[in-house]
Parts: sequence; C-alpha cells; structure tokens
Amino acid sequence: MLDLDNVTVRYANRVTALEDASAAFPQGQFIVLLGPSGAGKSTMLRCLNGLVRPTSGKVRSEREGDIFASAAVLRRHRQQTGMIFQQHHLIGRLTALQNVLMGRLAFHGTFRSMLPLPRADRLVAIEALDRVGLGDRALHRADQLSGGQQQRVGIARALAQRPAAILADEPVASLDPATADKVLALLHRICREDGITAVVSLHQVELARRYGDRIYGLADGRIVFDGAGQTLCGASLDRIYGPSLKTSVQPGQSQPPLKMAKTA
Repeated sequence: MLDLDNVTVRYANRVTALEDASAAFPQGQFIVLLGPSGAGKSTMLRCLNGLVRPTSGKVRSEREGDIFASAAVLRRHRQQTGMIFQQHHLIGRLTALQNVLMGRLAFHGTFRSMLPLPRADRLVAIEALDRVGLGDRALHRADQLSGGQQQRVGIARALAQRPAAILADEPVASLDPATADKVLALLHRICREDGITAVVSLHQVELARRYGDRIYGLADGRIVFDGAGQTLCGASLDRIYGPSLKTSVQPGQSQPPLKMAKTA
C-alpha cells in the first residue's frame, strides 16, 4: 500500500508540478495515471519512489510509513520498489541477464556489487527472464533485441528486485500499438499473479480503460479524475486534456479520438 497525502511539489523555478495531490495505491491493484505531457504524472511517480521530495505533504508506504523519515527507510523503500522506463535504460553491450542482474544491486554494498553477484542472484534473474518469456535470450546482447523484447527485459529487471510495487513511466510509449498491448498485458498478468501494486503512467486512453483497476487523471499538476476505467467518459477526458480537445468518447468506446492521439 502506497499513498500520497496532500502532496505538493514546487521546483526552484517556481513551477508547481503537483498540487495538493492525495491518492491511494492499494496492494495488488493496477493503477493508471492518465494525462497530457507536463500534467504531473512523472513527478508523481518520482515522489512514490523517493526521487523527488515533496515541498509539502507526505508519501507513505504500509511497510515503512513516511518514506522520507530517514535515509535507511528510503533505501529500504527503494529496494521494494521496481522501476520501468519508457526508453528501457538498458546497457546495450551487456546481455539480457546482466541487465536484469542490476535489479539485485540494491541488495549489496558498493564494494560487493563490483564483484560477480552470487549464484542465488543469478537464479532470481533467470527466473525473472523466464517470467517474461525471454529465458532463451538470456545471453543475447540487449542491443540485439527488439524494442518489445528490451522492454520485457526492463520488466524482468524490476521483477528481480522481488518488489512490493512497480512504477512504470510510460512503459509502452515507444512501442507500436500491438506490441504495446502485449507488453502491458504481460505486466498486468505478472502483477496480478504476484500481488504487486503497479502504478503506470500512460497516454493511451484505450489501454488505460482496459487494464486500469483505477485511473487517476491529471491536469496542470492536479488530480481531476479518480475512478474506474468504465467511468472514464468524454466529459472526464475533457477535464483531463482540456476544453480545446473536445471529444466524443463515450463509455465503452475502445479507441481514443485522433486528435487525442496526436496530443499524446
């Protein structure tokens, strides 16, 4: 369980990235953050993993309480929180297995991490690759894999942490629609099986509706929509994306309008 309690983030340039944001992320739920670029989705994710300290308000986990209570608490929280990125953040010259093993580095001290990791860690990494269907690609260089395969390696790296939560920042934005659906379905299934809380920022309205147990819609740093996917209608999208992007999206409509897709 993670939650934000009246979190505001103001940067040094006086830009307010989040304002009075309160949100709950219950254990085992797949939660989507939806909104245009600059709405505050990435800032919210960075608050949840402790990369950004709120100007005011609290970020709490069920296990640790206030994640900023101390350096030790923040370290433990990050150990339990996997990250998946839009551009994969893999090292191309390393194998898929070596990239996944980086998910184990947080469990070792600085000097120990410079040496080959123990066999137990290698087994965890191999298991994670098997979970995403890439066990047979373990020794392939990351830059020899397709975009969808690289993102699956990114998912495996997060799984190697044995996380309580996974935060994904637009994880399918660089993939074609068919591959994006497959990768998100894979992540959704694994999180369901393992009881992992997932917080995923997306631009694709259809995917948000399909996979989100709950959707938070953000605009100008504020949460302007909070509800289940089936309640995300045209009026809701208008609040999220603004009056200049009037849509005719109705409940149950599968495709976002073309104008909305361009904005994403």
